[in-house]
Amino acid sequence: MKGYTAVRFLREFESKNWTRSGLDYLLAKIDHSGSVDRVSGSGHPRTARAIGNVTVVEEMALSREDKPHTHRTVRQIARESGIPRSSVHRIIKTDLRLKCLKKSNAQALTSANKQARMTRARQLVQKYPKAMVNFIFFTDEM
Repeated sequence: MKGYTAVRFLREFESKNWTRSGLDYLLAKIDHSGSVDRVSGSGHPRTARAIGNVTVVEEMALSREDKPHTHRTVRQIARESGIPRSSVHRIIKTDLRLKCLKKSNAQALTSANKQARMTRARQLVQKYPKAMVNFIFFTDEM
């Protein structure tokens, strides 16, 4: 609006580490479009992360309430939908804001395992003073 040039900006704001070519580009963009914002529609269009693919991945990745344990792994989703595995992973992580975890087999505890854990927990509690025992709790997690 004031008709400043890149050279005048550089003289008035010497403490800034601006370059003349950067200011020339910025001023030309303001003259052309009236703002420094990115033009909508510019850039590479989305292909793998299109809205249709996001809904397909969401349906496959999450179990339905009436059918629990019907979710699929990233590789299964990629194979069935034809979307690349890396794109499926990116959709789950960025668009759906979920974490991708591998399925792993858990060890089933026998009654002997449970009894051994209880015995060991009691032994550990006895090593601490009575005042600290109220703050100690055990879980099945490692």
